[in-house]
Amino acid sequence: MMVSTKGRYALRIMIDLAAHRDSGYISLADVAKRQYVSLKYMEAIVSVLNKAGFVESQRGKDGGYRLTRAPEFYTIGSILKLTEGSLAPISCAEFGSGAPDACAMAGSCITLPMWQHLDEIVDGYLENITLADLLAGNV
Repeated sequence: MMVSTKGRYALRIMIDLAAHRDSGYISLADVAKRQYVSLKYMEAIVSVLNKAGFVESQRGKDGGYRLTRAPEFYTIGSILKLTEGSLAPISCAEFGSGAPDACAMAGSCITLPMWQHLDEIVDGYLENITLADLLAGNV
């Protein structure tokens, strides 16, 4: 599993918004400066977060973005899955052996259960860490 810059930056945006949530709506330009990320790239990522309801926006002088929920309600897994799609270590681990999209070898593949188990471990780990945990250093 390799997390792309899109996934890593989405986490950084969400962590920054969580850390500054008492300031109301946060300018994306401010987040970009603090996180050393291109504003243009951040706009594309925050659009995905906004459409999914992870953040909300407000226009105008005091506009910007903020989280829609408290940091403890966002798992790292949910953020990464939103931006990355699957976190499975190999594509066939996403599908059960009887799934229509499974590969032709799925029914007889000796390694498939191992990959699926690894996927479950990674998913379980990331779904049990929240933005609040990261902010508190509890990882």
